[in-house]
Amino acid sequence: MPDVDIRVLTEEEALASLPSLADILSDCVEGGASVGFMQPFPPNAAVSFWKGVAAAVARGETVLLGAEVDGRMIGTVQLGIGTMPNQPHRADIKKLLVHRSARGLGLSRRLMEAAETEAIKRGRRVLLLDTATGEPAEAIYERFGWTRAGVVPDYALMPDGRYCATTFFYKHL
Repeated sequence: MPDVDIRVLTEEEALASLPSLADILSDCVEGGASVGFMQPFPPNAAVSFWKGVAAAVARGETVLLGAEVDGRMIGTVQLGIGTMPNQPHRADIKKLLVHRSARGLGLSRRLMEAAETEAIKRGRRVLLLDTATGEPAEAIYERFGWTRAGVVPDYALMPDGRYCATTFFYKHL
């Protein structure tokens, strides 16, 4: 396994990594991942999304973690900490993305463990996430110790336009 560096990115580092981040998101959507975008989704379409994430990092609403090999970003996950005043103890896991060329290296697990560590550092002990029902990511979260809260039919669209159910998970740290 190559040497992987997983770290929290600042706004400046996120902006400097825009091409790699955009490539990861585009690759995942083009590969069929239901992460909020529709096909076709070229990397240049992802740039504005990542600029928004960088701005959320600057405002302290999002913790952006990146996985790099040889200086190339190959995976990422976000910890949404911009919660309402009555939710200072919880956070949302958003957009666990690993480039298809880097799958099978255990990056999803390492990114999720890093996100959990960052959550604890920030006093967050309840994490939530959602994922497309029946897709490979659903089984990943179960293996990582997350608890299924329920399924909402026709919650979102797959990148090709089909309706998909969404499974909600939580984890107490």
